[in-house]
Amino acid sequence: MSPNSHYLAFDLGAESGRAVVGLLGDKGLALSTLHRFPNGPVRVFEHLYWDVLRLFGEIKNALGMYRLEYGPTLGGIGVDTWGVDLALLGRDDQLLGNPHHYRDPRTVGMLKEAFRLVPREEIFQYTGIQFMEINSLYQLLAMKRRGDPALEQAKALLMMPDLFNFWLTGIKACEFSDATTTQFYDPRARDWARPLLAKLGLPTHFLQEIVPPGTVLGTLHPSVAEETGLDSVPVIAPACHDTGSAVAAVPARGRDFAYISSGTWSLMGVEIPEPVISAESLAFNFTNEGGVCGTFRLLKNIMGLWLVQECRRAWAHEGDELSYDEITALAAKATPFGPLIEPDSVEFLRPGDMPRRIQDFCRRTGQRVPETKGEIARCALESLALKYRWALEKLEKMLGRRLEVIHVVGGGSQNRLLCQLTADATGRPVVGGPVEATAIGNILMQILAQGQIASLAEGRELVRRSFETIDYEPTSPKAWDEAYERFIELRHQVPEVQ
Repeated sequence: MSPNSHYLAFDLGAESGRAVVGLLGDKGLALSTLHRFPNGPVRVFEHLYWDVLRLFGEIKNALGMYRLEYGPTLGGIGVDTWGVDLALLGRDDQLLGNPHHYRDPRTVGMLKEAFRLVPREEIFQYTGIQFMEINSLYQLLAMKRRGDPALEQAKALLMMPDLFNFWLTGIKACEFSDATTTQFYDPRARDWARPLLAKLGLPTHFLQEIVPPGTVLGTLHPSVAEETGLDSVPVIAPACHDTGSAVAAVPARGRDFAYISSGTWSLMGVEIPEPVISAESLAFNFTNEGGVCGTFRLLKNIMGLWLVQECRRAWAHEGDELSYDEITALAAKATPFGPLIEPDSVEFLRPGDMPRRIQDFCRRTGQRVPETKGEIARCALESLALKYRWALEKLEKMLGRRLEVIHVVGGGSQNRLLCQLTADATGRPVVGGPVEATAIGNILMQILAQGQIASLAEGRELVRRSFETIDYEPTSPKAWDEAYERFIELRHQVPEVQ
């Protein structure tokens, strides 16, 4: 196989990072994980930061590992990460402080501050993005309110994947799909929402050029090539927002499908040619994020498997180390249709004792309190499935058509219990997989940029040919209807993350 048929995807998530080699051959696309490394926030007093220098060191380590295993030639390198978080560069392109983690408490109260300056409806008209206090817009506003001098000192603003791309190439640019997560991108103007930033008293001098997914940014900077032993490899911006890459790899046909990119967050939505910026999408707090090949992703951020991840962390802290499979098995044995939570209630956003928070929520809302680990996990998973049903109803209402199938991609597609609960709760067939959707979508956009496939549809056919999926059919509709009625009543009692 030609070395030019090898592509390297860096997929950095909230818990871990991976370097994945994609091998494009006559029979399809094959993946091989080259390197895995942990990720997560570093707490310093009351603040949370990303350790970006260590992450860049891991990226370079993986490039050196590729050189030893495959040689110096490579068809392309692509980086994707989570959205909303940003870095500021000063004179001589030096990093102005450690980038904050989106769960850092500095943005608490910033939605209220923003709405004091610019009405909520006006911000949505500019951006079409859902209101979450973690968004980049409120991170900048928090810096302004604290009088952070970095705002004025900054010469460049880069999102997380853009920072790594800059360090790999020496070229500064902001990739479209990640830029849209800031809530200061205007999808109608197809540019930064500079008038909005001005109304909020925020600077615009540091904004960079926005480039579409599939852009060849340049080749490895000579210093990186020398350090890793690689040739002048092209660095390609895929969909640099990890959800954008995951959706690119959804193995769907036609347009009547919904997707759930399932991991720490659950991103549930549809792929559309133009953003839906309407009274309904504002009322439902849906978002219009950038996709690949000229598309947008109308979707809802849902708390996702963060609930289970934090439960697992809390139980491990108590000395009970359980795998995710063990937790899921306990949930499967627990009695169904018990107490429920609103997964996006504000109390579940930040790190902490998640089992106790779930129990407190149930107690406060007059429900039976789950006691065992299985009952707590079952409560979280059934509540997620019911939130998916709510999101599906709102998507169909906004689109005016029925969505026939739900594709679940990403790490959460391995949770067979949640996939079946999703089919049961929504009454729609669910297709689970591929698990490595984000890395696959990253590589697909690199392949497309290099002309080895001609379209997104051809890329999705390549995914269907190359990776197995699992089908789930819905059951027990009446019991789920009753549970959904309870869930809707519950939603009226608590505020969502906003």
